[in-house]
Amino acid sequence: MQLEKFYYDNKTVRNFAYATMLWGVVGMLAGLWVALQLVFPSLNITKYGSFGRLRPLHTNAVIFAFVGNGIFMGVYYSLQRLCKTRMFSDTLSKIHFWGWQLIIVAAAITLPLGITAGKEYAELEWPIDIAIALIWVVFGWNMFGTIIKRREKHLYVAIWFYIATFVTVAVLHIVNSFELPVSFLKSYSWYAGVQDALVQWWYGHNAVAFFLTTPYLGLMYYYMPKAANRPVYSYRLSIIHFWALIFLYIWAGPHHLLYTALPNWAQSLGVVFSFMLIFPSWGGMINGLLTLRGAWDRVRDDVILKFMVVAVTAYGMATFEGPMLSLKNVNAISHFTDWIIAHVHIGALGWNGMLTFGILYWLIPRIFNTPLYSKKLANQHFWLGTLGIVFYAVPMYWAGFMQSSMWKQFTEAGQIKYTFLETVTSMRPFYIMRSAGGTLYLIGVIFMVYNLIKTVKSGKLVANEEAEAAPMMKEEKSHAGEHWHRWIERKPVQMMILSLVVILIGGIVELIPTFLIKSNIPTITEVKPYTPLELQGRDLYIREGCYVCHSQMVRPFRSETERYGEYSKAGEFVYDHPFQWGSKRTGPDLAREGVGNLKKSNGWHFRHLREPSSMSEGSIMPPYPHLLEQDLDTSSTVAKINAMRTLGVPYTKGYEHQANADLMQQSMDISQNLYADSIRVAPSKEVIALIAYLQRLGKDIDKSHSITTKP
Repeated sequence: MQLEKFYYDNKTVRNFAYATMLWGVVGMLAGLWVALQLVFPSLNITKYGSFGRLRPLHTNAVIFAFVGNGIFMGVYYSLQRLCKTRMFSDTLSKIHFWGWQLIIVAAAITLPLGITAGKEYAELEWPIDIAIALIWVVFGWNMFGTIIKRREKHLYVAIWFYIATFVTVAVLHIVNSFELPVSFLKSYSWYAGVQDALVQWWYGHNAVAFFLTTPYLGLMYYYMPKAANRPVYSYRLSIIHFWALIFLYIWAGPHHLLYTALPNWAQSLGVVFSFMLIFPSWGGMINGLLTLRGAWDRVRDDVILKFMVVAVTAYGMATFEGPMLSLKNVNAISHFTDWIIAHVHIGALGWNGMLTFGILYWLIPRIFNTPLYSKKLANQHFWLGTLGIVFYAVPMYWAGFMQSSMWKQFTEAGQIKYTFLETVTSMRPFYIMRSAGGTLYLIGVIFMVYNLIKTVKSGKLVANEEAEAAPMMKEEKSHAGEHWHRWIERKPVQMMILSLVVILIGGIVELIPTFLIKSNIPTITEVKPYTPLELQGRDLYIREGCYVCHSQMVRPFRSETERYGEYSKAGEFVYDHPFQWGSKRTGPDLAREGVGNLKKSNGWHFRHLREPSSMSEGSIMPPYPHLLEQDLDTSSTVAKINAMRTLGVPYTKGYEHQANADLMQQSMDISQNLYADSIRVAPSKEVIALIAYLQRLGKDIDKSHSITTKP
């Protein structure tokens, strides 16, 4: 049979590799900076550099810029070789690369400006969301075009994971990003309260699953055998690993919402399927590590294999810990604490980071046809990275246990033992150690960048790598003794459809009843829509990233109801677009901030926003002096009221024309109250609106009122 000659595209691979290194350094620098802000609050420089605005920038830069480019780098290199063909379209490759970089730049501009949708891992506003969807389609088009014109009959396991990643991320992004635009850079989530929380964490957990895990498992299945020069340990185990993982993962999102106002049946589903995830996850880890059977002697001397072994081990640790954290008795301790920060970073720094570094060290010398500049520097990077992970994670685990213990302790007289601020100040030594670990990790990355730059300079890019292979036979019939799964491996479109069906089952079962069965979210008659001023204040709260540090969800524990007030009910949040339940308590919960023992005067809030430490000694909250100086933009009030009415908030018809008059009246009342407290501030300033929102929190569910519900 005559072999066909063709050329692999290494230029696109190189571009994504460069972007991976660039955005890796940027994202990790942002992470180190926000970590230091928790130790030295004076580092909250300008409104654009506050913790609430930079922390989403850090997560987006690491997830979508560093890891995202790492995925595309690995996929573009491996897919061509697994399919024995050049990528389907060089033009699509270029559009994909530059489109993705423009999206990242747009995120880097908008998030510090406070332009955010306020949903974790999905903060980018609607025009950028549309751009993400379009570029993702370009990627999928290019990928499937390549698979369809392949010369290799069977699809290797790595490609299964690439297909599932494309399909599932598309579904997650589109469903979670369903929002109603108010203006060019402002929108409201289509979902409200409990429903929004469920959709968000169905998306949020599965963004971890299908952006940070499944594509990296595909990369593991290609690059680890290549680096070890060994076949994958078990073909059958890879089949079980793939199908079980994508089926079970999609159900696990509700474990982020245990003990919240989410219906109990949904919480229970999340727990059951999260626990079952141990088995396919560890199946994948075992398959990866046992691929090195017979090659363990090389691990000691081969730095690339060392990176990969640590990565797969971190994957195993994180995927054991995740199901454990989904158990209610463990979640009662861990949720809202720094334990979760440690858990997340074992995955991010260990699994994603170390595997990306190993692939870069393996791939760059090959496409530049030159040996690695310095194995010694690579080994130093390995130990800096490994020690950085240890010095990062161990203090955060300790901090999490300590936080939870302090939050829950009572005196012998039955009173809360520690104020929330005491728990904050107790964290400072652990935050210092975490920052030291992050610094070590970042120094290691800088070593890698230097090493790879020198490697690139010593070689020359093989932009079009020559290859040859036999054309794929048209007849693709099964043969005797062939494994049953081989049939689906020959059918990429059918595999895509089957993957879609498998992942949709869990999403449909969890999401649809919450939307269609009204008894899941009983209405509380006392809950009313926000006033125009409170609505504007809520948008300022989201703009400043306050949800990053403060939750608005009182769980039904004595320690929480004693500290914060009445536990939260599903019906409280029916007008919240988006929800604001939070995922971390760096500051206290604010669900009952406007009532009971937590209620503070307007003057207290004003002084606290101007300079937090003046009211709470030892506070690490950033100051917000710009809120005292900037005028509230009331030109958007009409559009916001109309948008909320479209979303089902019962503002009366025509109220939008009265809204700004009501807004000014409430502003005048707060301004006059502040004047009586010796504070002179114009009613037009943004701080007035934010105070109005904070003072509203919890008022509808004041324990002094009789709360009635209707189905």
